[in-house]
Amino acid sequence: MEVQILGTKNCANTRKAQRFFSDRRVKTHFVDLQHRAASPGELKRFADRFGFDALVDRGGRRYADSGLGSAHLSDARWLDRLADDPLLLRTPLVRWKQKLTIGDTAAAWDVWLAEEEA
Repeated sequence: MEVQILGTKNCANTRKAQRFFSDRRVKTHFVDLQHRAASPGELKRFADRFGFDALVDRGGRRYADSGLGSAHLSDARWLDRLADDPLLLRTPLVRWKQKLTIGDTAAAWDVWLAEEEA
């Protein structure tokens, strides 16, 4: 089992995800969004599953500083915006095979582990 985690080193929820899988001896591939942005295809995969409202961290400082509070962007514009400025994302974005989660969702990760063991 190998899990991909997209987030930042400064994010507490990203560190929780890394610790969760590390404690269970699951191999992880970490992508630090401060150094390497997620690809538009990867972001589209999460957006198709959860929608852009779930992807955007509307409570974050980056969102407030960018003045997006009153913006009404199309899905294509959101995709471009998030690809250009990945710090607007709610993190961590976690992927295992075709399964995806956004944020600290340890209950879903436990289900993944149970599926892998079965």
